[in-house]
Amino acid sequence: MKKSPFQHTVKERFLRYVQIDTQSDPDSPTVPSTEKQKNLSRLLVDELKAMGIADAELDAHGYVYATIPANTDKKVPVICFCSHVDTSPDCSGAGVKPLVHANYKGQDLVLPDDPAVVIRMAEHEDLKQQIGNDIITASGTTLLGADNKSGVAAIMDAAHILLNNKQIKHGKIRILFTPDEEIGRGVDKVDMKKLGARFGYTIDGETAGSIEDETFSADGAVITVNGIAAHPGFAKGKMENALKIAARIVAKFPDKLSPEHTEGKQGFIHPVHFEGNLEKATIKLILRDFSDGGLKRHARTLQRIVDGVMKNFPHSSAEIRITEQYRNMGKVLRRYPQVVENALEALRRAGYATPLKRSIRGGTDGSRLSFMGLPCPNIFAGEHAFHSKQEWVSVQDMEKATETIVLLAQIWEEKS
Repeated sequence: MKKSPFQHTVKERFLRYVQIDTQSDPDSPTVPSTEKQKNLSRLLVDELKAMGIADAELDAHGYVYATIPANTDKKVPVICFCSHVDTSPDCSGAGVKPLVHANYKGQDLVLPDDPAVVIRMAEHEDLKQQIGNDIITASGTTLLGADNKSGVAAIMDAAHILLNNKQIKHGKIRILFTPDEEIGRGVDKVDMKKLGARFGYTIDGETAGSIEDETFSADGAVITVNGIAAHPGFAKGKMENALKIAARIVAKFPDKLSPEHTEGKQGFIHPVHFEGNLEKATIKLILRDFSDGGLKRHARTLQRIVDGVMKNFPHSSAEIRITEQYRNMGKVLRRYPQVVENALEALRRAGYATPLKRSIRGGTDGSRLSFMGLPCPNIFAGEHAFHSKQEWVSVQDMEKATETIVLLAQIWEEKS
């Protein structure tokens, strides 16, 4: 892989950003869900202004908007680069201590604050491509935050490069940093009119040299069971325990439709929360599939299971409520092939002779942005093992993500 032609700032930026706790909270009703996310966003605004981007701003909802002005006379579509500042609620993001493992030689990475946390090449196949690179991890008690602060750092570094290399011609570029992506609310309050972009790219992917032009379609589901309470000493023939009913429902979910038994284009039904008491119990689930028809089949499967269990409890009731979360962005991107084609060309120019175009078994802000009028595939940021204490990223992959952003801006100008 050829050496980057730029003087990068991405490593230093990343090491700063991950030390700021930005964990989002799915149980919070506020926007953003945690005020501490704004601590990083305020820093980003300050850094953007220090670069010379006068219009950088943080709005009341925690979104950062900024403009890199065009430096060409060509009429170029306005392009947006987007990443999210929050980290997952699945693992602590407080007190992150990033460690740089320079010149990685293939060894196991034992994290010092909890030696039981070991990052092994045998369990992380992409480490095979990292020999000689500099790997960044956390210290063993927290996640790292590469999801998605590697993307944030890459966009910031790209902005710095574009502003300091006027010979790189590009159209108007909009920068968007969002809160709460990890809890599915990343674009709930984005002002699309203010953003004013025609096409976009989230920088939130995994393997270097990859672009994702398809995501899952996603629904959330809540099953509410209303049982019959009675004093346990006098319950015979009367009590219908909502917790036990709900447990029977969960036990009926087929293994072949669980995340731990699916891969590729296979969808799943996944219970994520269970709570209740004798009288009322609630099961929260996520439904995922690459087609809307698949989601409907999952919903019918749930209904059959619930109906079958409830036949044994004639005095109780159960309700299923399904809400749309996001849809497969591939449906939109197929109408605008130049968005993905330009990204593939940028990846080739960055040194990836055969870019990896694939589907992601998840979603990004780009999933919803695509259906809000901003066709928006997902480009790699180099993050790996996200949502866990084993999370890692390489400095060189972040530099390549930065270079890809710069090249992409240049390609849009060339082809306009």
